[in-house]
Amino acid sequence: MAIDLRNHHVRNKNRSAPVSNDPYLLLLVKLYRFLARRTNSKFNQIILKNLYISKTNRAPISISKIAETSAAKEGKLIVAIGPVTDDIRVVEVPKLTIAALRVTQPARERILKAGGEIITFDQLALRAPTGSNTFIMRGPRSHREAIKHFGFGPHKHKKPKVMSKGRKFERARGRRTSRAFKV
Repeated sequence: MAIDLRNHHVRNKNRSAPVSNDPYLLLLVKLYRFLARRTNSKFNQIILKNLYISKTNRAPISISKIAETSAAKEGKLIVAIGPVTDDIRVVEVPKLTIAALRVTQPARERILKAGGEIITFDQLALRAPTGSNTFIMRGPRSHREAIKHFGFGPHKHKKPKVMSKGRKFERARGRRTSRAFKV
């Protein structure tokens, strides 16, 4: 057996365990690691991979998006790996069955009031060990405030990090043609 010199010191950067020390999350990882190994289901592998990801990548998802999707996926159990948040713009919340890591208090109240159900991931493992009749959803990762500032440069339309909006703040170079260039 020879040494692969081309990929000799290449490290796999994908997470193989969560960085968090949350004991409940670690127990869920242990459970879904077992299910991913023993069941021939892609669902458990996806759940396991999503349990590893960082908090910033575990974006929140609103009730409105879940309600919109559940109308098309009638009778399916919605799985959200990340927090489920309330949306006051939605007047009537339909009856939903959601499995989520975290549900905010107002969202929880509205779902339960509509006759819906919120279950944990260990209950999900008992109810649907192979992920049958489920639908995985995740929130938009690109909607964080920090991401609006990434990739700065001319003609990129990125949000500047300004202390204040006024005459004295970032009104010269890049904002007027008389000062080098104008975006």
